[in-house]
Amino acid sequence: MRVSVSWLREYVDIPADLPVGELEQALIDLGIEVESIVDLSATVTGQLVVGEVLEIEELTGFKKPIRFCRVDVGAANGTGEPQEIVCGARNFAPGDRVAVILPGGVLPGGFAIGARKTYGRNSNGMICSARELGLGDDHDGIVVLPADTPAKPGDDARPVVGLDDIVVEVEITPDRGYQMSLRGLARELAQALGVGFRDPGRVPATAGTTEPAYPVQVRDTVGCDRFAARLVRGVDPTAQTPNWMQQRLTVAGIRSISLPVDITNYVMLELGQPMHAYDADRIAGPLVVRRAEPGEKLTTLDGVTRALAPEDMVICDAGLPNPLAGEGAGVPISLAAVMGGETSEVVASTVNVLFEAAHWDPVMVGRTARRHKLFSEAAKRWERGVDPALPLVALDRAVALLTRHAGGDAGAEVLDLDHVRPRTPIVLPVDLPSRRVGVDYPPARVIALLEQVGCTVARGADRLAEDPGDAGVATVDGEALSVTPPTWRLDLTDPADLVEEVARLDGYANVPSLLPTAPPGRGLTWQQRRNRSVSRSLAERGHVEVLAHPFVSPGFADQLGLPEGDPRRQAVRLANPLSEEEPLLRTMLLGPLLGIVKRNLGRGLRDLSLYEIGTVFHPRPDAGSPPAMGVDRRPTDAEFAVADAVVPHQPRHVAVVLTGDVEPAGWWGGGRAANWADAVEAGRAVLAAAGVPDWRVEVRATEYAPWHPGRCAELLVDGVVVGHAGELHPAVVATLELPRRTCAMELDLDALPVPPVASAPTVSGFPPALIDVALVVDDQVPAEAVRQALAEGAGELLESVRLFDVYASEQLGAGRKSLAYKLAFRAPDRTLTVDEAVAARDAAVARAAELFGATLRGA
Repeated sequence: MRVSVSWLREYVDIPADLPVGELEQALIDLGIEVESIVDLSATVTGQLVVGEVLEIEELTGFKKPIRFCRVDVGAANGTGEPQEIVCGARNFAPGDRVAVILPGGVLPGGFAIGARKTYGRNSNGMICSARELGLGDDHDGIVVLPADTPAKPGDDARPVVGLDDIVVEVEITPDRGYQMSLRGLARELAQALGVGFRDPGRVPATAGTTEPAYPVQVRDTVGCDRFAARLVRGVDPTAQTPNWMQQRLTVAGIRSISLPVDITNYVMLELGQPMHAYDADRIAGPLVVRRAEPGEKLTTLDGVTRALAPEDMVICDAGLPNPLAGEGAGVPISLAAVMGGETSEVVASTVNVLFEAAHWDPVMVGRTARRHKLFSEAAKRWERGVDPALPLVALDRAVALLTRHAGGDAGAEVLDLDHVRPRTPIVLPVDLPSRRVGVDYPPARVIALLEQVGCTVARGADRLAEDPGDAGVATVDGEALSVTPPTWRLDLTDPADLVEEVARLDGYANVPSLLPTAPPGRGLTWQQRRNRSVSRSLAERGHVEVLAHPFVSPGFADQLGLPEGDPRRQAVRLANPLSEEEPLLRTMLLGPLLGIVKRNLGRGLRDLSLYEIGTVFHPRPDAGSPPAMGVDRRPTDAEFAVADAVVPHQPRHVAVVLTGDVEPAGWWGGGRAANWADAVEAGRAVLAAAGVPDWRVEVRATEYAPWHPGRCAELLVDGVVVGHAGELHPAVVATLELPRRTCAMELDLDALPVPPVASAPTVSGFPPALIDVALVVDDQVPAEAVRQALAEGAGELLESVRLFDVYASEQLGAGRKSLAYKLAFRAPDRTLTVDEAVAARDAAVARAAELFGATLRGA
């Protein structure tokens, strides 16, 4: 939000000599994020003067209209002669007064102005638009000064165009909607600076009358709990928005449209009450405020026809028949609290203006704005909360401005349909701010600060029951206050909110910065240590960690080819998803991870090896709805148990996806593409890092979606399947538009056994005996099974066994293959003899022959 300090001074007595730095610090101390504070007079250097257009010559023969102007700038140019300037704008005429910057000046953004020849004429300076002066975004035409401007040609134009002011731009947090107005910011500054404040929202206002200003029916008092309106007849349709109002709107980033519309925007900025102006002659019958019906549409002021949802609130013209909504429901003419419609907007011929000021449900407005992607200035304020006591004050203010500048007669009838509920008092232990913040706030100080906020405070409130777990419950022997928040502070609902206000207004600088003493702990849990070890192991092998959103689309199971009845198809649906396209929580990591792979492929990366460690979500069978729990007390153990029973099971998984080359090609030779064996090896690396010894691990072929049925392995620990690895199914790869032979691994970390206490390894000082064996087996026999058989038969002398070659040829016979293993034997207490090593090897080969019919190659 951008406001000028001169406008703020109408409501708060900001010292004239207050430095800009102190103003910024005062806002920061209040918890307001200051984007910038700009002294507009310093944004334009050089001579910016008032000029009067004397002559305009239209230049022809160019691609766009060009005008050669002679402008009287008085004696500012040193000669008193008219200044010759080439300009492309069309919105001014001879006799108009404009803002001219002479050669040598610099506009905002470092745009230097000089004298040059262009379009065959000499141009000495520039006639400026609002955007060129940094006053707004309007670049359609130059700034034409009002005819009654007292400044004469050659005078400094800065005060005339509003460049003698200071502009403050602040970012308002979602919970403090009252600050999105001059009224709210002025109140905050008055509290911070300790100066006077004049509240424009607490002035006498014309009360509602028995005879309404216009017939209105509100059918949903939850979505709209207050609706006020007033009619002004006979206004001058040619009346222009006064220059001072246009300047203030421009500084705030709002484009001037017409006087009635500008007044509604001005009142919104001033008071924080969004309003709407209707052309009363373009409304056929009474107004009806209701929820939209399915199938209804509305063309809003931005020219877009929008399909309405049943949750949207609309204002309808009951004089128009509507078969979709029934008798008397009318046709929507405005999307309530967000944007008006084209059929009832104020136009150039409007003479009868109906002003509307209502109060809408913030939740409804927020959802409507997001549904239609229509974040108007009004919607931004409504979803943060607006003072329900403002409608009549805003109507009086708007009517007074319109009749002052456009004439007309304000009707004595005032409509006010008020269903606003009074605020509920909050019970606040008087010592709670001191206990929570750690600063001694005397009771008188607490009361004074809360009254400064606008609260009504009464002492001696009924105390609540003691509950040590609830930070907002009064102590048994302590005094309690009954605090009623003001109507404009909708964010104050609990004792903790009041504690925050006490600390904020007393000054965050008064809160000591003391680090709490950390309680003694036992370091990382074994699960945390395991997760870190797994992540470190994968990273050391060249895999890159990513973090995917845990959301998937309803069609993810079909994309991955999961069969019907697969438990991974049962996904938890979010009640309020970030995206309607991905409303489900993932049941496996591969879905979102493959999406990241696809995104990186689209950005030109071809060799990828990504991994993620995260949770998946499995719904609990027969889980009901979570219980409704408020914030007024600590939930009971029974309520916690019911809530926990609804929370889905969330095991931690690890997944790896490989595509492209794992070994790049270069001058040293050809590369190597990733294959199913790399995915299996990634799974083995995870198990090793998790502390699972190799002898407890088994790898065997299987069929499991979304992997290729002939190139999929399941990983087992102690006979229990903990994961799968291999090449993805060709249909899955084609559906997701991934490269052929893309490989993946996913493993359930929570299914792994607790790692035993690791003992220091025994390091033998004796040399190993290295023996290679090549065994011929049936080509359907897994290499891993043969390796385990060798390890089982070799006995205790075997230190390691590793597959280093796979070979098949016609000489071996059809359906046969050769597996070559490197066996390392070592004894801890002696050097092995040849006979001992050979005997151990023979025992290993014998066990493989017994189980799989293996024979030594060449024997």
